[in-house]
Amino acid sequence: MRAGDADRKAVAEQLKTALDEGRLDLHEYDERLQKTYGAKTYADLDGLLDDLPGTVPVQHSQVQPAAAPPSPAAGVGAPAAPEPSPRQWVGGYAGVVVVCTLIWVFTMVASGHWIYPWPVWMLIPLILGFFGQRFGGRGH
Repeated sequence: MRAGDADRKAVAEQLKTALDEGRLDLHEYDERLQKTYGAKTYADLDGLLDDLPGTVPVQHSQVQPAAAPPSPAAGVGAPAAPEPSPRQWVGGYAGVVVVCTLIWVFTMVASGHWIYPWPVWMLIPLILGFFGQRFGGRGH
């Protein structure tokens, strides 16, 4: 009996699922996919899925589906997102300031004379960001 486009598409989707699950490598997937779209009868399609397990319905899957992100129009009763701690974002930038300060100190010691303290300028965004995060309204 001759196979239709819907039959070939169903086999191609099962092959794609097997590729996504790691049951087929890309080369074998490509070979089977070419045979799938070149199939004229059901007999041509039969051998392509024989060594692959059936697909598992979502209800029986051990993989948990991702939760939908909360909508922006959730309303007044929606729980507010936790506010980031200043330590979370200050830490990385403060590390950069410390490295630049160490470079300035080593350069000053190596040259033997006073060098303009340029790392002070890097403190300005750190201080503004800290106070803006800490005491700013953040639109509330």
